[in-house]
Amino acid sequence: MEISLTVLLAVKHVADRQFSVGVSGVDIDRVSVMEGDSVTLHTGVKTNQQEKIRWYFSDTRIAQVTGDLRNICTDVQCNEGTERFRGRLKLDHQTGSLSIMNIRNTDSGLYKLLISNSNFDTEKIFSVIVDDVPAAGGHEMKRKTVKEGEYLTLHSDGVKKPNDLKIWYFKDILIAEITGDQSKICTVDQCKERFRDRLKLDHQTGSLTIMNITNTDSGLYILQINSSRFSIIKTFSVTVTAVTDSAVAAAVVAAVVAAVLLIAAAGVIYCHHRRSVQGKQNAEKRTQDNDEEKGGERQPFIRADKEKSPEGINNTLKDSAGGAAMMQVTTH
Repeated sequence: MEISLTVLLAVKHVADRQFSVGVSGVDIDRVSVMEGDSVTLHTGVKTNQQEKIRWYFSDTRIAQVTGDLRNICTDVQCNEGTERFRGRLKLDHQTGSLSIMNIRNTDSGLYKLLISNSNFDTEKIFSVIVDDVPAAGGHEMKRKTVKEGEYLTLHSDGVKKPNDLKIWYFKDILIAEITGDQSKICTVDQCKERFRDRLKLDHQTGSLTIMNITNTDSGLYILQINSSRFSIIKTFSVTVTAVTDSAVAAAVVAAVVAAVLLIAAAGVIYCHHRRSVQGKQNAEKRTQDNDEEKGGERQPFIRADKEKSPEGINNTLKDSAGGAAMMQVTTH
């Protein structure tokens, strides 16, 4: 028998409704965190002597507040049995809010809150999803190592929601915050003096970037994300390593080698230019010497031509006639 598309859609709608609201008809708040983060589930109330607050995880009671008494992990399954949380739970005696420190992927699941007094009972359910992080990132906190002069981005691992308040701290100093469309960076003098306009905020995700990082920027950075129903705390341990002596020495050697090569190249160019100029001068001198030698050989030729010219011949004849006359006079 075929099932119509309308029936399938109706069944799917009912199933989705049961998942989002829960079997008891209670709304579910979904919380997504990264492994190693800390999350606080808010009750939204302030306790008094008459109220009783109980927290359950997978139907196991893990914490409760009754009057002035606070108990955490009172059940065997929570404490001595599986030792699931191992001292990682904290309870706010003013509000009854539950904090899970250094959360792990085995902590994923449904957390149920029951608030009871003489007048009413309130039930809230939180669906906590813990995403894995790379093994190199560690579980307790995200560790980052960077060299001096580089930049480092600390990611918030999510898209900023309009109603979320994101606050960045460095060693208990508030250095940046985003509220809705508004953002502030280094509003206190101590922050301004330390970072000096080297911080950048991503308004879409809330991630923080430290430019031109120095060794004084090493330390603990904390991102706190607050909403009306829960809070998430992300911790980053940043280590800035200085440039080592060997690296400095290598840089100096590289600079010296570059300088030597530059000087050598300049010397080669100069010698080549000098030889070129000298060659031109030698060529010009040889040309001049050849011209002078050729000029000296032509002088006798020019005198010979003059002797053979009509004027020269006449002068020769005159000299000869004069000599003959003198001979005749001498004879008489």
